[in-house]
Amino acid sequence: MDQPTICNHISAVTKVTIGDDYVCDECIKNGGTWVHLRTCQTCGITLCCDASPYKHMTKHYHRSQHPVIASAEPGERWLWCYPDEVFTEY
Repeated sequence: MDQPTICNHISAVTKVTIGDDYVCDECIKNGGTWVHLRTCQTCGITLCCDASPYKHMTKHYHRSQHPVIASAEPGERWLWCYPDEVFTEY
């Protein structure tokens, strides 16, 4: 069986970090709501996903260029690399 292709950005993640607070701080600041949360694997910030109205995590990526996020949803164990558009479960 072939192994899935993993990009260099995901390969560089040695420990997956998930945020401690189950909120999007940016949504809290502007009175918004979120659907799901994602944690940046570079700086550890947890923000809302693209199904959420403000898409704060994607905005964070465009500002910071931090490439890899993890789902912060209970029971989900996956990573996404923005520049390479690679998804993998862990």
